[in-house]
Amino acid sequence: MNGALMLIGAVILICILMDRFLEKLAVPSLLIFLGLGMCFGENGLFRIPFDDYAGVNLICSFSLVIIMFYGGFGTNLKAARPVAVQAGVLATLGVAGTAGAVGLFAHLALELPWLESMLIGSVISSTDAASVFSILRSKKLALKHHTDSLLEMESGSNDPISYMLTTVVLTMLAGRDLSLPLLLAKQLLL
Repeated sequence: MNGALMLIGAVILICILMDRFLEKLAVPSLLIFLGLGMCFGENGLFRIPFDDYAGVNLICSFSLVIIMFYGGFGTNLKAARPVAVQAGVLATLGVAGTAGAVGLFAHLALELPWLESMLIGSVISSTDAASVFSILRSKKLALKHHTDSLLEMESGSNDPISYMLTTVVLTMLAGRDLSLPLLLAKQLLL
């Protein structure tokens, strides 16, 4: 237990120190942190075994919550209000359109069956909010016509649609009966 706490503390310290150093480089910090994570993996330099899948799932879920809320807490509500409708349209219809386009490409280029192609499209159709927040805020980009606020709002709110599309396609792949209103009600109430 003490070794695990020391390792977590060391990783956090390395990330803090690297973040200050990486601000001066033209390399996205997310890319460097991904490489750092690979160093701590089973095939990395430190060869840490990840055989406790429940523990890893808990750590990843906790980290994801922190990442998602960190970006949302920094959103300026005054700047977000004028673009809320456009962001909502992009976060719903834009994600569904992107999933369809990627699914069509996967079907035609990779010659995969339709459902597998749509699964690929559904999984990768949403914008990574952490990346968008990191790039816009670290570079202090102020884009014309509230585009920066639009990007922040859209990337922060498109994950539920991607999740729903992925759930629908997985349900269809499993051959189960599908009730979209019931599925939507479950997601909204849980």
